[in-house]
Amino acid sequence: MFPSADGRLAILAILPASFIVITSLKRFIRNRQNKLPPGPVPLPLLGNVLSVNTKEPWLTYTEWAAVYGDLFFVRLLGQEIVVISSQHVAEALLDKRSHIYSDRPYIATLEPFGWSDVFLFTGYGDEWRLCRRLLHQTYRPDSALKFRPMQIKQAREMIVNLIDDPQPYYSHFATFSSSVAMSVIYGYQTISRDDPLVQLVENAVAIGFQVNNPENAILLKTFPFLLKLPDWCWGSSIKRDAQTSANRMREMADVPFQYAQEHMAENSALGQLSMVAENLQRIEKQDQTSRSLFEGALKKVATTAIIGSYETTTSVLMVFALAMVSHPNVQKRAQAEIDSVVGRNRLPAFEDRASLPYVESVLRETLRWQPVGPIVPHATSSDDIYDGYFIPKGATVLLNMWGISQDEKRYPNASVFMPERFMDANGALTDDDPAEYIFGLGRRRCPGRHAADASVWSAIVTMLATVEFSFAKDDQGKVIEFTPKFTTGLSHTPMVFPCSILPRSHVHLGLEDALRMGE
Repeated sequence: MFPSADGRLAILAILPASFIVITSLKRFIRNRQNKLPPGPVPLPLLGNVLSVNTKEPWLTYTEWAAVYGDLFFVRLLGQEIVVISSQHVAEALLDKRSHIYSDRPYIATLEPFGWSDVFLFTGYGDEWRLCRRLLHQTYRPDSALKFRPMQIKQAREMIVNLIDDPQPYYSHFATFSSSVAMSVIYGYQTISRDDPLVQLVENAVAIGFQVNNPENAILLKTFPFLLKLPDWCWGSSIKRDAQTSANRMREMADVPFQYAQEHMAENSALGQLSMVAENLQRIEKQDQTSRSLFEGALKKVATTAIIGSYETTTSVLMVFALAMVSHPNVQKRAQAEIDSVVGRNRLPAFEDRASLPYVESVLRETLRWQPVGPIVPHATSSDDIYDGYFIPKGATVLLNMWGISQDEKRYPNASVFMPERFMDANGALTDDDPAEYIFGLGRRRCPGRHAADASVWSAIVTMLATVEFSFAKDDQGKVIEFTPKFTTGLSHTPMVFPCSILPRSHVHLGLEDALRMGE
């Protein structure tokens, strides 16, 4: 005899619950046999999800690190998470055991939101190794040196834009951040303002970083049917956001790639092959299947490089601008150092970098003070034991950059922007450089970090030499007070705030001409 309809429904209802109970029981038995890192007590089924600040989870993790230590364990619904909040533990695991900690966790928003083709999120395997190799060929330290003349030129062009029209300073930062990468990756020369390809990137990243947040990831992992709801139904907004994000990501990936393909011949004749064109030429004689696979990886790498250049550098420059407005004494000291070393009749160049330790400490503090990537997710590909604690296969391992950079033992008064913390009593730089951890660790460390560091330095030193940031004033001459606001989701970036950007008093006609000529 077959069960009735009601009986079948009861069976269907029991199956998911049984699965959860069996899974929880297996974990309980395993956890009794293996000592997990300490952590907050989880609720049944929900875990610790109700205790986490979903907008800024790094704040919760940093509070828990003070209680449970630099390595602790939490559970968010069904996901096991290990949080690392010290550079020492991060190096021990992500660097020295990189063969275990180089994977990425499953994030439910990536595929529907169009971000699965970003190399940053690619799982560890053959495709990841191919993408990494392509990026390394272009961005390895000796290759990155070739970008320096372009970085200085674009930094000076940014200054011209800031002097001519300071109000849209975010757009000027974005154009600078994208210009070098657009040239290197696609052979495309951006225009100084309102460049159409830069706007494609800006539009795609703006919504992508906004909607690719922990709340949406948890929602879609728990309730995947939300992507199939009709538009009129409550809860369908996540589906509409996904469609918008996916369309913008597709356009951002396709349009510049097509430009590189169409201009291969003329750029080759000029000896100016981009990364995309050079690699496309290399595979011309391969069979169609191999060519398609390679092109897919190449497009993924190109898209990732553009997003990384745009988002990271623009965000760091926004942090720098906020710091200069809020800490005018730091700005004056850095400008005094530049004036004493470089003088006021020429502009700084990379050859001056070693002679400007305070400017270097400003850069280090900018990276540390408000880390733009406060959490970096990894995943384990096998079980591991560290310091007597069991770390299970498939666990998400979060590198808590915020916790490292805000460690009061290492950085007293960590919330204060204080560049001198990176200088010793003799005015020399210390060995503590946040770039050693802020660009990631292990095999997942940012391959473009050398170029990114040079881009940020060229922008910061050129701005310090030529313009002054200060609080904006209203029509009555009163200072416009503001409380800084930051984006949430994948990045932690200052939102646009009111500020005044004016040329320094010595920026005379001759220097302005040099800026405009890029000399």
